[in-house]
Amino acid sequence: MDEGGSRIRRRVSVRKRDRPSLASDFAAPAAAELTPGDEEEEEEEMVAGNRRRRKTVEVQPVENNDSEEDMLGDYDSFAENSFLAQVDDLEQQYMQVPEHRKHASDLATEDLYSENIKHNKLSITTVGSFTELKTDEHIKNQCRHEDVSVEPEPDILYDVPSSQVLYFENLKSSSNDLGDHCTRERDWNASSHKTVNEELPQNSIEHHQQIDDSSSKVKSSSEENRRKSLKEHLKSAMTGNAKAQTPIFSRTKQLKETLLSEEINVAKKTIESSSNDLGPFYSLPSKVRDLYVQFKGIEKLYEWQHTCLTLNSVQERKNLIYSLPTSGGKTLVAEILMLQELLCRRRDVLMILPYVAIVQEKISGLSSFGIELGFFVEEYAGSKGKFPPIKRREKKSLYIATIEKGHSLVNSLIETGRIGSLGLVVVDELHMIGEGSRGAILEMTLAKILYTSKATQIIGMSATLNNVEDLQEFLQAEYYTSQFRPVELKEYLKINDAIYEVDSKAENSMTFSRLLGCQYSDTLKKMDPDHLVALVTEVIPNYSCLVFCPTKKNCENVAEMICKFLSKEYLKHREKEKHEVIKNLKNISSGNLCPVLKRTIPFGVAYHHSGLTSDERKLLEEAYSKGVLCLFTCTSTLAAGVNLPARRVILRAPYVAKEFLKRNQYKQMIGRAGRAGIDSIGESILILQEKDKQQVLELISRPLENCYSHLVQEFTKGIQTLFLSLIGLKIATNLDDIYHFMCGTFFGVQQKILLKEKSLWEITVESLKYLTEKGLLQKDTIDKSKEEIQCSFNITKLGRASFKGTIDLAYCDILYGDLKKGLEGLVLESLLHLIYLTTPYDMASQCVPDWMIYFRQFSQLSPAEQNVAALLGVSENFIGKKASGQAIKKKVDKDIVNRLYLSFVLYTLLKETNIWSVSEKFNMPRGYIQSLLTGAASFSSCVLHFCEELDEFWVYRALLVELTKKLTYCVKAELIPLMEVTGVLEGRARQLYNAGYKSLMHLANANPEVLIRTIDHLSRRQAKQIVSSAKMLLHEKAEALQEEVEELLRLPSDFPSMEASSTEKA
Repeated sequence: MDEGGSRIRRRVSVRKRDRPSLASDFAAPAAAELTPGDEEEEEEEMVAGNRRRRKTVEVQPVENNDSEEDMLGDYDSFAENSFLAQVDDLEQQYMQVPEHRKHASDLATEDLYSENIKHNKLSITTVGSFTELKTDEHIKNQCRHEDVSVEPEPDILYDVPSSQVLYFENLKSSSNDLGDHCTRERDWNASSHKTVNEELPQNSIEHHQQIDDSSSKVKSSSEENRRKSLKEHLKSAMTGNAKAQTPIFSRTKQLKETLLSEEINVAKKTIESSSNDLGPFYSLPSKVRDLYVQFKGIEKLYEWQHTCLTLNSVQERKNLIYSLPTSGGKTLVAEILMLQELLCRRRDVLMILPYVAIVQEKISGLSSFGIELGFFVEEYAGSKGKFPPIKRREKKSLYIATIEKGHSLVNSLIETGRIGSLGLVVVDELHMIGEGSRGAILEMTLAKILYTSKATQIIGMSATLNNVEDLQEFLQAEYYTSQFRPVELKEYLKINDAIYEVDSKAENSMTFSRLLGCQYSDTLKKMDPDHLVALVTEVIPNYSCLVFCPTKKNCENVAEMICKFLSKEYLKHREKEKHEVIKNLKNISSGNLCPVLKRTIPFGVAYHHSGLTSDERKLLEEAYSKGVLCLFTCTSTLAAGVNLPARRVILRAPYVAKEFLKRNQYKQMIGRAGRAGIDSIGESILILQEKDKQQVLELISRPLENCYSHLVQEFTKGIQTLFLSLIGLKIATNLDDIYHFMCGTFFGVQQKILLKEKSLWEITVESLKYLTEKGLLQKDTIDKSKEEIQCSFNITKLGRASFKGTIDLAYCDILYGDLKKGLEGLVLESLLHLIYLTTPYDMASQCVPDWMIYFRQFSQLSPAEQNVAALLGVSENFIGKKASGQAIKKKVDKDIVNRLYLSFVLYTLLKETNIWSVSEKFNMPRGYIQSLLTGAASFSSCVLHFCEELDEFWVYRALLVELTKKLTYCVKAELIPLMEVTGVLEGRARQLYNAGYKSLMHLANANPEVLIRTIDHLSRRQAKQIVSSAKMLLHEKAEALQEEVEELLRLPSDFPSMEASSTEKA
């Protein structure tokens, strides 16, 4: 408070709403009783030291304590004599009129502390006036008694030290029973006064309520001797509080939190009342709109997004499928619906995404919202994720998961009876339900949710859906579609030198556009027969371009070829920033740099495919997004991965590897053309040869491919896994129930199309028989009188372990045998034996070893490591013969040999923690090695859950916990805490560690602006995301510990009561 005085402007708004009186509180008059002038009132105060303006005020029921300053003033000591003297003087003044002693002291004291509570709101009126900082004011008694003039000294409550907030709590226990009496004495005065309303946080309400009740002790003359004076109360409380830590209040923060809380309450009521009035921002607090502007720069929704969000089906919480072209803004609609569920309906949300990279990108983007709006964002990808998820006390969770982890999460919620807590499930790229084993897993997940939780809403979205009717029937969903694109897309075909525009109205679906005017030398014609250089130089470096290539090798070759023929002028474009990219690529790769990237990046060109490490891909994507790199040569995986739009998209050939392009793939690739807010138009050019012309014309004119269920086609990963989990979770345990469940799946909807030879009933019976023969299920033999259709199945221990570990049933008995054999002679002198047990079976079956490298590595093994190979039945002699090309008579299991080879790769990687040196040593792409590592970490987590269900494998449990952590991060131990933060990979973790950020707490408390200056090549957006993700993780850990403490201190539900003990004795 400035000594010279400061002018404080305060605006108080009054909400019109009826507030029914509570028996223990003073009721404020309804807003309807207020005069118009009360509704928008601005009060001004002059504060000059302890001097205040004087004002005559009527005694009123309650007044709002409205201040942006600390209501308890500048005092930091409880020993202010002047303050105690003021209290004393005030009491004496009220005692001067004997006849009205009771009323005057009652009202003066009560009005200081009284309140009206309803939905966390507090109303206080100007009484005498302690809370409005007015002095020497006259109090007029309106009870048909003579007027009493009182001139209080400068504002007493304002001058209370901040430590006195703790005083409020000390009065609670002694005051709760006196509220009713207090209310009766005050009712006569309630109808004739103005009320000012303002919201305060709940803790403030509790404090004031305790004081209100305490003050009601002063009720009659007969109680005067028992009554403690206000001064004595304050003295006592201040003495006690002197030892307590002074709480620090941020009034601005309190008001912001209160406003947010109120808007959430309003939104809640809006949703519950199914009113058309959506509230500030689609039933959400206006803060959400502000956060979208702040974090994502989104100021206004597209018209289709508004239409979709206001659909009756969405308002009624029906399941919904919506489809729009790529880059149409589908995700924003899903995010708003997720926030409604988390904040307004207070239920958890699951978002299922196709790839780990997209999960991590989404977590980084939404963690900031979680911190600001008070919900958790949890990652379920790779080996990350807790099963079952932690049950939160107050805050709700947004689970962001891959398809596989989403399935495990739903299983764990069903098993613990918590599936009802899941209010909403959002599926991105819904068309993936028709893609192999991953599609089968997605179908199982959705079918279980539909069967077990009718209250859970399902939202599916995709850019490439055709047979929507089948999906609608399966999901019992409404459908919304639009052809909206924020940027117009023009499709072209290039045949020889001619470019044609795709036109569905034309006879051949295309019309001639132009000839490609370019002067090519003979050398250039040989090197670039498709005129790629001419096509890309029309847009780069000022605009961005993507060139999709059929293979990974082709990506690298095309990037190098283009750079050979680009002029030296391209080197000068953002030269300094490109050198920074090269420098950072070296930093994250321990000084290594791909020779191809070293040659292409100076021209603003790079390749992008799965052969790159995650660190490299992330850094290149950032440089491309900023415009430092202007051209990517990439494979089709980029189209389905992170969003990297371009002005022009070129398809090098109508093939993905050796397979001809599908319509869905084509639409996804060309959908990357046109960047909203940057480009006015997007172009796609498909280069084709004369021989492919007819197929391409069919490609551009035919509809999208249909989605078909793979539940039965993927036998061990599909229908068998489903039946095992249905019985394990007790969703359906007999033949009739299981068949009924199958009829409700996507496969059940399509059975007439997909089943030609056998019926669904026959397939169900056969699958159950197979699982029983394999020892994963057993029939209930207790009640033999039951018919076959009603006969129940029980899951065996092996079956439960397989289902809990999400082990592919094709390998569950092999895994059991390997673990059993390992118990006979587990070699713990090195990690090699454990690594072998957690090397994924499916990757081993696709592996083709380099026998010379295999032999070289084998010959370098220590005696303990050779012992592991001997236990597995792989000898050095066998490897030597394979390396030299000799014939081998002895039969050796090929899968074991291949699996051991991959174990060598992982073992070397864990020892060296350098992907580049391991890549060179085994002549493998570094991207493949990283995906092997990710697969091993995930499989290690699965094996751990498998062992937890089988007592005989108890010895593996502790070992696998540590191994899973090592495989997940594969870095030096000091970097692991930093890599727990989503989006922080090894290179970034090393940078942060070297800059002094060595723990999660350091990152959570970091200033993004300081991070930008300290860490090379870190954008402001990334810095904010890293800090938000770290805060989120820290909050999650703190919450988990708090819940553990409360659980330990809570009285057990089965604790024997005194009555039970007495009964037993009797």
